[in-house]
Amino acid sequence: MSTTKKVSLKDEIKAYALVALGSLLFAVGDVMFVNPYHLAPGGVYGLANVFNALWGWKISVAGVCMDIPLLLIGTWILGPRFGAKTIVSVVLIPIFTYFLETYYGYAPLIHDGIYGSKEALTSFLSYMDGDIEKYFIPDFFLNTVVAGIIYGVAIGVIFRAGATSGGSDIISMIIHKYTKISLGVLVLIVDSCISLTTLIIGNIRLPIYSIILIYIESKIIDLIVEGFTTYKTVFIVTDRIDEVKNFILNELKRGGTCFPGLGLYQGQERKMIYVTLDRTDLVKLKANLRHLDPNAFVNVIESSEIMGLGFKALPEE
Repeated sequence: MSTTKKVSLKDEIKAYALVALGSLLFAVGDVMFVNPYHLAPGGVYGLANVFNALWGWKISVAGVCMDIPLLLIGTWILGPRFGAKTIVSVVLIPIFTYFLETYYGYAPLIHDGIYGSKEALTSFLSYMDGDIEKYFIPDFFLNTVVAGIIYGVAIGVIFRAGATSGGSDIISMIIHKYTKISLGVLVLIVDSCISLTTLIIGNIRLPIYSIILIYIESKIIDLIVEGFTTYKTVFIVTDRIDEVKNFILNELKRGGTCFPGLGLYQGQERKMIYVTLDRTDLVKLKANLRHLDPNAFVNVIESSEIMGLGFKALPEE
């Protein structure tokens, strides 16, 4: 009994540490990479960046004001434990963001010009009548790629901890709970709509780069949440069921399921094997299938998530 409590406490501490790390990374990505280029990669902080560009509102303050109602909805639907971790994230993100925007400002880290800090910009503008374009040459593409990676790692780490960063992430997690659609795909859809608000600022490139950022972010989220290992689901229709079965069991050290089938054209009874493999085992199977059964019919399907014996553990209630 005591061992179970100790392990549980350790897991909880690890989860909250991940929430803190993800929140810090999120704030860094937003203040140092997203805001200086007037991007809006979805979520309430995407809207907060638009408000900052239009009216000078602090990102942290605007984010908190929009997060509160969504947080209440998320806690109600997704449960109190989930809500507790999300509350920590929703509190830490604006704290880190406020600290960075107050003591660092909104100076971009990536650019092609010589502008490197708020103080340097102020000094240059005093000589050039406020012409910032002569000293800040933006590098939109590189900044977008880096921002997408940072955002993806930040939100992915928070998701792994069983929380969200608030805002549209809560919407994505709620939809994921009932549909099992990839979190990365849901973030891409929801946040792309929000990114279109950058058109208010008046530059067509802003929503385009924002959507590219979201796409990169969604792929990184899937890698963090689902892991780097990819699996393939293979259906094999064969007349040499024993040869193929023995190869899978003895050479690949994998299990599978055998189904009886009926051919549509000739009405002959056929056997079909269902098996899930990683990329390496799939290559071995394909290399040997011609020798095992030259007439085999094989269908390979991409599997985004595999749970059960030998793979990822089934989720707890």
